[in-house]
Amino acid sequence: MSRANAFMPLTRRHSSELKSSIGILRSFDEQSAPSDGVGFWAVAFAFATAMAFTTVPTPLWSLLAQRDRFSSLTITLVFGAYAFAVALSLFLVGHLSDWQGRRRVLMPAVALQIVAAVVFLVWPSLPGLVLARVVSGLGIGAVTATATAWLSELRATDSRRAQTIATSANLGGLGLGALISGVLAQWAGDALVVPFAAFTAALLLAWLLLLLAPETRRPPSPRPRYRPQRISVPAASRGRFFASALAAAITFAVFGLLTSLAPSFLAETLHQPSHALAGAASFAVFAMAALTQTLTASRTTQQSLAAGIPALLAGIALLTIAVWLPSPSLGVFLVGDVVVGAGAGLMFKGALATVAEISPKEHRAEALAGLFLACYLGLAGPVIGLGALTQIASTRVSLLVFSGLLALGILAATPALLGRRAGRPSSQPQPTSS
Repeated sequence: MSRANAFMPLTRRHSSELKSSIGILRSFDEQSAPSDGVGFWAVAFAFATAMAFTTVPTPLWSLLAQRDRFSSLTITLVFGAYAFAVALSLFLVGHLSDWQGRRRVLMPAVALQIVAAVVFLVWPSLPGLVLARVVSGLGIGAVTATATAWLSELRATDSRRAQTIATSANLGGLGLGALISGVLAQWAGDALVVPFAAFTAALLLAWLLLLLAPETRRPPSPRPRYRPQRISVPAASRGRFFASALAAAITFAVFGLLTSLAPSFLAETLHQPSHALAGAASFAVFAMAALTQTLTASRTTQQSLAAGIPALLAGIALLTIAVWLPSPSLGVFLVGDVVVGAGAGLMFKGALATVAEISPKEHRAEALAGLFLACYLGLAGPVIGLGALTQIASTRVSLLVFSGLLALGILAATPALLGRRAGRPSSQPQPTSS
C-alpha cells in the first residue's frame, strides 16, 4: 500500500470501495438480466396473442347461433358489450402503466384474457359469453396502450421498427385469432372447446414470457393521484379532428361488421358454412390492413388518405354487390374483403397521423384518446344498429343501408381530411372527460 493510500481519509476510502462494489454488482445484474431483444419479442408475442384471443369467437358465432338460436341482434349485442368494455378500460386503466410500470399493468391485463378464456370453456351459455367478452374487453384496453408503449421503449433507438411490430401484433393478431380458431373448429373437432383451450395455453405461455421483459418505466415517487385518461380536442383544428374521428369510427365499424356478422352472411346468404373460411375472411381483412400500413410506411398522411378513401369505398361496394347479385358471389365478397382491409389500413393510419400532427405535443396523448374513443364507439354502435336492422329487413337490404351510411360518412369526412393542413393550434385544447 502506498503512503498516499495509507493516509487517505476513511470516508473517502470507503466511498471508493463502495463505488467499486456497486459497479461489480451492476455489471453482474446486467449480465444476468434478460436482454432487451428477448424482452421485446416476449412483449410482442403477448400483445399478438391477447389480440388474437379477442377474435377467436368470430368463426364460431354461426355455431353458437345454431346451438342456442341466437339472432343477429343477440350476436351484435354481445359484440357491442366487448367494444364498450374496451373503451371503458382505455380511459380508466389504459394510462396507468405510466405510473405503475409496464409489467405491473400488462401481466394482470393478460391474466384477464386467461380468465375470459376459462369462462368461455366452463360457461358457454349466453350470460357466460357476455361475461367473458366484457372481461376480455376490460383487459384489452390496458393491453393495447401498455404493450405499444413498452415495445417503443424497448426499441427506443429504432422507433419505426417498434411501431411496425406493434401494428403487426395488433392487427395481425386480430386476424390470426380468427384464422386459427376457424381451422381448429373445422378440423380438430369439438369446435366450441378446442379453440378456447388452445388459446388458454397460449395466453399462459405469453404471461410467463413477460417475466423475461425488462421493466422500462419505474413508478414515480410520490405517485400521482389517480385520474381517468383525459380527452382533448385541438381547439384550432376541430374540423380536421372530428373528420379524423369519423374516419376512424367508420374503419372500426367495417372491422366490426367483418368480425361479428360476416360469418352469418357467409353461412346464410352465400351458403358457405365453413368455419375455416369464416376465419380466413376475417384474417384477410386484418392482415391486409397491417400489410398495407407496413408497405406504405414512407407515405405522407395525405397520400395514405388519398389512397385509402377510394379503396375503402370500393371494398364496401364490392361486399354489398356480392350479396345483391342474382346469384350471390363468394369470389366478389372475398375480393371486397381484401380491398376493404387495404383501404381501412390506410384510412386508419391517415386518421391517426392527422390527429398526431394537429395536436400540441403536451396534449397529444389526450387527443389520441379521443380518437380511440371514436374507434370503439364505431366498433359497437353501427354494428348493433345493423344487427337490429336485420330483425326487420332482409340481410341484403340491411347490408345495403349499412354500406350506404358508411359511404356517406366517408364522403362527409373527405374534404376536411384531404384539405389544406391546418397549423398547430395556438390556444390550448379544452380537455373534456370521457
